[in-house]
Amino acid sequence: MFAVEDFQPLKLEHKPIFDEHYRKFPPRHSENLFTTLVSWSHFVQPYFLVKDGDLMIMTKPDAQPRFRPPIGERNTDIVRHLTKLSGDSGSEYALVLIDDDTRDWLSGVFPSASFVKHPDYFDYIYRSADLANLEGKNYLKIRNKLSKFRRQQAYEVEPMCQQNIEEIREFLQRWCLWKDCESDPLLDNERLAIMYTVEHCFELDLCGLAIRINGDIEAVTMFESVCQDTAVVHFEKAMPSFEGLYQAINNESAKLLAENHEFINRQSDLGIEGLRTAKQRYHPCQMLEVQHMLLRSGEIKSIGHEHY
Repeated sequence: MFAVEDFQPLKLEHKPIFDEHYRKFPPRHSENLFTTLVSWSHFVQPYFLVKDGDLMIMTKPDAQPRFRPPIGERNTDIVRHLTKLSGDSGSEYALVLIDDDTRDWLSGVFPSASFVKHPDYFDYIYRSADLANLEGKNYLKIRNKLSKFRRQQAYEVEPMCQQNIEEIREFLQRWCLWKDCESDPLLDNERLAIMYTVEHCFELDLCGLAIRINGDIEAVTMFESVCQDTAVVHFEKAMPSFEGLYQAINNESAKLLAENHEFINRQSDLGIEGLRTAKQRYHPCQMLEVQHMLLRSGEIKSIGHEHY
């Protein structure tokens, strides 16, 4: 039917293929977005194959193939063959990063399959109106911090554009120097992904905002629309010199996105405790859960901090 060798290495030039497919079958989880895959390609090594109405994604973060569920028509022959390839290649899991709806379908195809949840990769979904308006007692501390920032700082909000993209790149370089990204493998890989995203932001059809204080860009966010009601925030960075700046860039982007999107997906926390606390503080309305599939019960292995 198809072999591992039929999968193509994913490159920027393949964006039209994903765009066409995703217009019909919008991806639910942020890890399946073309922007995410191509910007992290230095690390996860993504490959893809389109066959019989299904888009299949394979990654090799450690040279071991990992297969995601097909995106598209629910074809049992395709998914059975995909899990066979996974088993033949010695992969630890039959399939990875499976959302709940797909799990329910797979349970019918593979009655003996076991599933293990992967909380580090649960996407945080928020109502855009909640993040834009910050109403109620849940957001009291955030409102207070944001109000204090606005009282103390005069700032300007501007869209990402050709005129300021070089300044945005320079800001991110400053941010990485402050964060000492190169000393931490995860931060360093994120740095490479962010810089790739900025370098190719217009080719990727991304939008963004910057906050300027005293003439300098001090905070940046970048996002894209992924379906009629949802936008995904790819990254959000702010310098630590201004208390409340993160709350400001979050709120400004939410106000803009709320004009056309009911929901904002702010991706996963990767198991990073501080990031998890920050994301929970904004009270998501839903956690988009994912799990991995094992074909035989009793094979569940411990899950560490991994990339897929």
